[in-house]
Amino acid sequence: MAVQTTMVVTRDVEDRYRGFLTSVMLEIAPGVYVSPQMSQGVRERVWSVLADWWTALGRGSVVMT
Repeated sequence: MAVQTTMVVTRDVEDRYRGFLTSVMLEIAPGVYVSPQMSQGVRERVWSVLADWWTALGRGSVVMT
């Protein structure tokens, strides 16, 4: 199984994103989060939470790679 690094970059979003993302990832710079070994299930759950919040709040941007 290949190891996949996950990165999330946020810009101009509410503080709740930072709190949530730092609970599952390392913040390497303001708004930039990485996890060197995130399972597919965790990655999908994280994206689901971020997408739901963005839909409800509609501010800023969130990118996951």
